[in-house]
Amino acid sequence: MNQHSKILQTLNIPQLNEMQEATLEAAQKSDVILLSPTGSGKTLAYLLSILPLLKPEVKEVQALILAPSRELAMQIEQVFRSMATGFKVDCFYGGHATNPEKRSLANPPALMIGTPGRIAYHLREENFSTTHIQALVLDEFDKSLEYGFQDDMASIIGQLKNLTKRLLVSATNMAEVPAFTRLKNPVTVNFLKEASNTPDLQVKAVEVQKGNKMQALLGVLCKVGTASSIVFCNQRETVEAVSDFLRSKNLPHGIFHGGLEQPDRERTLMKFRNGTYRTLVSTDLAARGLDIPEVEFVIHFQVPDEDNFTHRNGRTARMNAKGTSYLLLQPGEKPSYLPQVPPVETMPTKATLPTPSPWETIYISAGKKDKVNKVDIVGWMLQKGGLEKPELGRIELQDNAAYVAVAKKKLEKAMQLLRQEKLKGKKVKVERAM
Repeated sequence: MNQHSKILQTLNIPQLNEMQEATLEAAQKSDVILLSPTGSGKTLAYLLSILPLLKPEVKEVQALILAPSRELAMQIEQVFRSMATGFKVDCFYGGHATNPEKRSLANPPALMIGTPGRIAYHLREENFSTTHIQALVLDEFDKSLEYGFQDDMASIIGQLKNLTKRLLVSATNMAEVPAFTRLKNPVTVNFLKEASNTPDLQVKAVEVQKGNKMQALLGVLCKVGTASSIVFCNQRETVEAVSDFLRSKNLPHGIFHGGLEQPDRERTLMKFRNGTYRTLVSTDLAARGLDIPEVEFVIHFQVPDEDNFTHRNGRTARMNAKGTSYLLLQPGEKPSYLPQVPPVETMPTKATLPTPSPWETIYISAGKKDKVNKVDIVGWMLQKGGLEKPELGRIELQDNAAYVAVAKKKLEKAMQLLRQEKLKGKKVKVERAM
């Protein structure tokens, strides 16, 4: 069995899709510009493409991936770890102390992933060597330019003298590729044409009566019931206003935007992934490049531009699934990029709030650096926490913490029992994740 087959088996993926096959083939011969919609499997495509360049005997950084956001960088790291290649990987991003990162670079990873600002910092400080870096991936490249990382990226790429492979990845077509990327005769793998006519995405309009958009949103959320949904807003202030309104109606939800502290953003995404929150209210920061599950409903509280309309809708109806996108429109309003107003959805005359999620999230103050794994946590919680297997949901491990979805009805009792018990011989803090 070859390396790719082993990895696919580990990931429980029967076979690569057409875009992934095309990327692998192109990457064998030249630099690559990969254009493909959100959720199509680009990360696995480029990780498999650079894997042959990594050599176990080289104890320096051999491949570098630049990503515009911490969340995307962490997601790429998670995908690479799940491939179980045996190569060390580390993730570097702003918003937290640099010292732990410096210490980890004393034993450099084969694959380095990070945001341009933080990678540029480590280069200035000479915390790692670029001598053995052969592969470079610029993921969500258009977003990196949009976020103003051009100078950092140009500086980083200028110091990579021994590159043999470059992959530029985007979910948006680009008029031209900046010269600082130094791509050499790249082959373009373009699967974006597939994105515009997703057959199983229904776009519908919701009429906003008397300018009361909040009430219209409540009607939509009551209609979708217990299904997962993302409510997209154009500004973070609007996200906060929508959140205040939903809180006043006792409708549980998470919020996500660039103004939040990183730990708060991460906790929100964890709770959305594990089902504690069924609704996420967000800016376009959540439209792509995040490790969140596919949702059944996308709700445009505010009308975006055409690009963001496509990216937001890409959160649903992926990989042959069905999805619905709702546009909240005032009478006579129509986005210029739509040929006509979408069919109007009938709203229930009486809005009934969806039943609350059966899940809550527990925080445990032990993680990977304490040599704790998911199997340890499952055994501990079932044996010591009085829980049955179906009452235990998704587990997410961080370096120094774990977050576990637990059946809400058993939450208090389980926490009470677990606080009296040690996990792998260590006393740990157990509390509801706020």
